[in-house]
Amino acid sequence: MPVSSRVLAAGLLASCAMTTVSVALAQTGSPLTAPGTLVAQVFTGGTVRDIRVEGIQRIEASTVRSYMTIQPGDPFDPDRIDSSLKALFATGLFADVSLKREGDALVAVVVENPIINRIAFEGNKRIEKDNLEKEIQLRPRVVYTRTRVQSDVQRIQDIYRRQGRFAATVEPKIIQLDQNRVDLVFEINEGVRTGVRGITFVGNEKFSDGSLREAVQTKETAWWRFLTSDDNYDPDRLNYDRDLLRRFYLKEGYADFRVVSSVAELTPDREAFFITFTVEEGERYKFGKVDIKTSLKQLDPAALQAILSTREGDWYNAQEVENTITKLTTAVGDLQYAFVDIRPRISRNRETQSVDITYEINEGPRVFVDRIDINGNVRTLDKVIRREMLLSEGDPFSSSKLKRSEQRIKDLGYFERVTITSGESGAPDRSVVNVEVAEQSTGEISVGAGFSTSDGPLGDFSIRERNLLGRGQDLRFGATISGVRQEYDVSFTEPYFLDRDLSAGVDVFRVRRDYQDESSFNEKNTGLALRLGFPLTERLRQRVYYQLQDTLIEEVPTTASKYVQEQRGERLTSLIGQELTYDTRNSKLSPTEGYFIRLTNDIAGLGGSVRFLRNRLAGGYYVPLGGESWVLSTTGELGYILGLGQKVALADRFFIGGDTLRGFNTAGIGPRDIITGDALGGTRYARASVEMSFPFGLPEEFGLQGHAFTDVGSLGKVDISDPNVKDNESIRVSVGTGVSWKSPFGPIRLDVALPLRREDYDKKELIRFSFGTRF
Repeated sequence: MPVSSRVLAAGLLASCAMTTVSVALAQTGSPLTAPGTLVAQVFTGGTVRDIRVEGIQRIEASTVRSYMTIQPGDPFDPDRIDSSLKALFATGLFADVSLKREGDALVAVVVENPIINRIAFEGNKRIEKDNLEKEIQLRPRVVYTRTRVQSDVQRIQDIYRRQGRFAATVEPKIIQLDQNRVDLVFEINEGVRTGVRGITFVGNEKFSDGSLREAVQTKETAWWRFLTSDDNYDPDRLNYDRDLLRRFYLKEGYADFRVVSSVAELTPDREAFFITFTVEEGERYKFGKVDIKTSLKQLDPAALQAILSTREGDWYNAQEVENTITKLTTAVGDLQYAFVDIRPRISRNRETQSVDITYEINEGPRVFVDRIDINGNVRTLDKVIRREMLLSEGDPFSSSKLKRSEQRIKDLGYFERVTITSGESGAPDRSVVNVEVAEQSTGEISVGAGFSTSDGPLGDFSIRERNLLGRGQDLRFGATISGVRQEYDVSFTEPYFLDRDLSAGVDVFRVRRDYQDESSFNEKNTGLALRLGFPLTERLRQRVYYQLQDTLIEEVPTTASKYVQEQRGERLTSLIGQELTYDTRNSKLSPTEGYFIRLTNDIAGLGGSVRFLRNRLAGGYYVPLGGESWVLSTTGELGYILGLGQKVALADRFFIGGDTLRGFNTAGIGPRDIITGDALGGTRYARASVEMSFPFGLPEEFGLQGHAFTDVGSLGKVDISDPNVKDNESIRVSVGTGVSWKSPFGPIRLDVALPLRREDYDKKELIRFSFGTRF
């Protein structure tokens, strides 16, 4: 006989409960008997001699019995039968289960849940099928349950909401197949994108709505934001915007600021949101007394005063407080204090509107790294991530090293997201470091087009894998063709050669360059280069290399300078070199702070037909002014090449102008044959540039930036005694202004420069333009 409704009411299907009770009443013939009494009557007394299973198709009978808490030989106990029924339902394998007694046998009648044969998506245009499959839990050959389906429906809707499509709907449908299988189809109606029609602020008096809109990440919908999703409504981003507003005001000195509320209202047409932030600004504070105290013996606080970037009388800036803590942590760590705890004790004086800060440096808890857990890397090997960590198991825990490790992993370019956190271990003096990553595509196939003043129209093609086989190796083939240059190269880089921090690589190249306009010749280079780089310290890196290159000077017209004509022919260069770089910049591509110094030395003559010693020294310094949007940069470079028992060949000399000295043409300054106008290059040079980069006051997503610069340069000494060869090492100076645009089609830059000091034979260039894109 079936079980009572008391069991079914504890979480089973209601439809099954009604059927079960009706069967019990029919078989007992007493409609007035309570169901609980029926179970006691039916399942009380006697011993279970056998358990039979009916209705199974794929699952073995022994498997069903193994889930039950009652077994042959046990007495007929209503509580055990009750728990057996619950256990069978809890497996998720069955759509319906009932238990009945036939004499001394207990019969389990089951209806198996179907197996998913295939999962399909229909109507998804904005999100790829592969991305949806990664989010859902159900898979082919997995048991179908309604609970899992509803969970996956919610997951898909969440994906669309993160993309700003709150009107998206998902309807799951099943197609019955033979052998109790089903095809599961998610029918998706993506709906329109739910944008942000307006962002307003209430309570702001010190800053305009426009300034605050720049501070938050969410943007109002506009046609030029078609390449970003910041103008889609996202509730998670709204919470982040609250924090951005708080940081903005704290950076400006408003220590009492708070966001009272942030409200998002959906428009009646359900196509957009209006967002309103209500804020309380409070008063603006300045830094009061700034001091350092420490309980560490032999640590002199006075020696750390120069590190402080928070100074009395300046406007209060919470970001500078954090920066100071980081600098102090690094400085104290360099003094061999491994375990320190630096906390700012802040005293706010509302009467004087000042904030006194005392940085307390105490001995921190002695915590070591217990283990490092890495999650999210499907393709990239664990060791590729671990070798970027500045901490290892057993090392003293350091939050500053943890932060730098996170940036090093991000700089690999293999991951869309990198998050490193620390958690507690089983021991009080141990910490677990958790590294969470989300991989992104590292393969590139690109076709490019562009234009520059130097090369004219150009096109390029490259195929590259930056994380070959998940090992972090870089393999690239590229080709560039323009009006004056044709270049083909293949390169391979192993960043950790022999499992050490040794960057080893090989390059094979063939380059043909047209110098007819500058020096009346064409140059063809074919060669091979081997390179090896390794760090000496975290900031100091050494690179050594060997290069074998065949150079051919050809297509020299009879009207060319005789000093160019005598260079016609082929030469073989075999050189070894080194490059030593000290770099503290916050970014190698778009630095806003820090400096670098680079020394390069090459010596040719280990075989081949060319012998020289070449030295170059370069450096740069970057300072943010008024925020990272205003950056003052100063760069400079010196170079000298000396022939070893022979004159320096034309192809090995230095040429200055164009990008290296704006206001002058490519190879526009330096020694020149004034009869033919051919540039002859020089054996020593010096150049420097001072540039201010600044915003135009437009929204940041426009990507527009202005530039004002002054370039200085000199080039000379070719060891030619000829009155027709002008070789004046005088200083050339130019000033100019420019504009750059990070356009959707690639970076574009336009510079206008005017020479202030030059020689009569120099070649001027007023406008310099460059544009490039890949698609």
